[in-house]
Amino acid sequence: MNYRQLEDICHQTIELAKKTGAFIREQASAINETDIIEKGPNNFVTFVDKQSELKLVEDLMKILPGSGILAEENVANTDLKEYMWIIDPLDGTTNFIHSIPIFCISIALIRGNETLMGVVYEINSGECFYAWKESKAYLNSGEIQVSRTSEMHQALIATGFPYYDFSRLQPYIDLFSYLMQNATGIRRLGSAALDLAYVACGRFESFYEYGLHPWDVAAGAFIVQQAGGRVCDFKGRDNYIYGKEIVATNLALFDEFMLLMKKFFN
Repeated sequence: MNYRQLEDICHQTIELAKKTGAFIREQASAINETDIIEKGPNNFVTFVDKQSELKLVEDLMKILPGSGILAEENVANTDLKEYMWIIDPLDGTTNFIHSIPIFCISIALIRGNETLMGVVYEINSGECFYAWKESKAYLNSGEIQVSRTSEMHQALIATGFPYYDFSRLQPYIDLFSYLMQNATGIRRLGSAALDLAYVACGRFESFYEYGLHPWDVAAGAFIVQQAGGRVCDFKGRDNYIYGKEIVATNLALFDEFMLLMKKFFN
C-alpha cells in the first residue's frame, strides 16, 4: 500500500469518525442508568459504544475490504488478517456517561507490527488528530508537533489512574508524588487516546499510564511519533500497544522521563 493510498484511506476514515461522532452526540442526552452495563470494576459500556462500533466496523470494511478488526466491544470477532483495524468507538465512556465533554473515537490501521495510520476524533470540540505512514501529524488540516519544553519544572504531564490493576499502585503513587512536586502540573482527562493526541500537538509534554489496551493507544501513539515524539513501554521498549503500559513524551524530555520510569517502576 503506497503513500497516496494510505492518505486516501486516512481521509475516508476521518469522515467516518465524524459521522459516527455525530451519532454519539445525538445520543448523549438519551443515556440513563438502565443503559449502562458494568463490564468489570469501574469499566462501563453503553448501547452507544456498541452501536458506534457496529457503524465503524461496517464502513471500515467498505474502506478496506478483507481487513480484520480488533475492537473494544468485540462486535466483529474477525480472524487475524494482513491489515487490521484497532478501534475504540468511544474512548472516555465514563466521561460520556457523566456528561463530561471529553471523549473520542480512536481508529488505527496496522499491518503486522507496523502501524500505518491513526485517527483520533474528539467529538465535542470537533478536533481531529491524524497521520499516516511517512506523513506529518495533523490537527484539522494544520500540521502539529510535540512541544520543545526541555525542563521538567515547565512540563505539563498527563496520566490515567489505575482502575482495575492495582499491583503497581505504590510505584505509581510515588511517581505521581514526585511529578506533583517537580513538574508544572498533572492532568487526568479520562481518555488515553486524547492524552496522546495532546502530547502530539504540544499541549502536554508527557503521558504515562498502565493497564491499557491496544484500542486505547494504537492511534494516538502513532500520531505522537509522526509529530516528532517518542513512545515506548515502561522499560523503554516497543511493547506499548499490547504490553498494557505506555510512555509518550517530546524528544527533549524523553531521557529524563525514562530515568524516572526506571527509578520508580523497574
